[in-house]
Amino acid sequence: MGGLSEIFWQTQTGLPLLAMLQLWPLLGAAVVFALRERSTAVVVGKIVSGGELLLAIWTVTRLDPTLAALQLAERLSPLAYHVAVDGLSMVFVLVAALLTFLMTLYGMSRGMISPGRLFSVLLIAEAGLVGMLVTVNIAWFAFYSGLELWAVIYLLRRWATSRAEVQALSRFVQYQGFGWALFAAGCVVLGWGHADATGGRWSFDLFDLAGALPVGKFQTAAFYLLFYGLAVRTPLFPLHGWLPNMAQHGLIAVGPALMVGVKVGIYGMLRFVLPLTPAAVQTWQPYVVGFAMAGVFFTAALAFQQTNLRRLLAFAVVSHTSLLVIGLFSLHEAGIQGTVLLAANFGLAVTGMWFIVGFVFRRTGTTELGELSGLFERIPFLAIAFLVFGLAIVGMPGTPGFDAAHLILEAAIDQFGALSTVATALGNVAAAGFLLWAFQKAFLSQAKEGGHDVDRTQIMEYLVCGIALAAMLAIGIFTEPWLHLTEVASRAAAARFAP
Repeated sequence: MGGLSEIFWQTQTGLPLLAMLQLWPLLGAAVVFALRERSTAVVVGKIVSGGELLLAIWTVTRLDPTLAALQLAERLSPLAYHVAVDGLSMVFVLVAALLTFLMTLYGMSRGMISPGRLFSVLLIAEAGLVGMLVTVNIAWFAFYSGLELWAVIYLLRRWATSRAEVQALSRFVQYQGFGWALFAAGCVVLGWGHADATGGRWSFDLFDLAGALPVGKFQTAAFYLLFYGLAVRTPLFPLHGWLPNMAQHGLIAVGPALMVGVKVGIYGMLRFVLPLTPAAVQTWQPYVVGFAMAGVFFTAALAFQQTNLRRLLAFAVVSHTSLLVIGLFSLHEAGIQGTVLLAANFGLAVTGMWFIVGFVFRRTGTTELGELSGLFERIPFLAIAFLVFGLAIVGMPGTPGFDAAHLILEAAIDQFGALSTVATALGNVAAAGFLLWAFQKAFLSQAKEGGHDVDRTQIMEYLVCGIALAAMLAIGIFTEPWLHLTEVASRAAAARFAP
């Protein structure tokens, strides 16, 4: 091989696994879109998303978790293409692949009229997600983020059928467009700072930027722009205004799952903000953590006031996302490791709950808590799954959230003291309260006379929720391999902030 192929293969032994992870969904999207026919498109979409999950699992087996360095590197210099992963990256990649597979099953159960278009856009979104998670070039991260954002906007716009849905989409575009613009501007500032430090050579590669860190105003400006751009995406209080409306009026489950199920905002902070703006991170750490602690309580209080199940779940997401930010900005090995595991737990649990809400809406035509009652008698499996997912969010033993929350609280006590940590933990207890309240209202309350005629649980619904539950409980019960996978990489991420 000659030319570009030599550049590509010189840093990759065997198969280019990370390139395959990015290209396989795009290839599948093209095939599914071309087929169009319902039955064939459904089968191919399922096979492609399942194949991506298997490929992600295979990639994890090729990692050496005892090494702190990024591994499986691939580089294509003319395109500034540079990818590599560690144990932290692969946790997010696995979540992205599993959730996309579940969404293809969810789409099948809903009987969408355009499976070719739906599945092709889902696979494009997956390619964007995976691209963000494996790239070590911050400009490519911004590009992939824009690609995934386009896919979500397309899905929401394509199936928007009411004025409220169009208005929710408009607000979503405003928030996400502004957040993406902030992040892109932060990339420019980093590239400019690198050029200023190296005599005019621009670069957006993580390793180049880390070797010539911006100083003074360059670093502060980069931190502000990158952090706030990712905080909108995460979403972090008080930049969460787009999520409740999108959750209530958008395409149920698919839009929210793609945007918040895989916590790429948290990952972006871990991969780029912490290593590239360390001085600014340490300066602004108390303020970031303070806002996050306030967000736990404020959004929990708002959740109690909601009468719509979808909006309630949206505020639950924001409340618990604050815990992730607290763990990450503890700048502590245990806090970072706990954040990654808790992000995986949230991804599975919250997406599972949104799926169930979608199944309920399909039966009843509503998600208003005042109109839902007695669902446990008709759909007991979905009711139990909703309860387990809700308890997982608040760290029930046997789920990944239990060990993850313990690690975050341990780091928070060490860094911020016991008083503030206990207060934050109480906010997490309040979160359990509103989720259990919603469960009681919708599933356990006595069925109203003349209520909805609710169909029994379908096979595909058993499959979707069963896979999500099994994955979540398997990670929670067999936590040791996941701790081993992330331990060394978490220690390396925290080492740059050690006193």
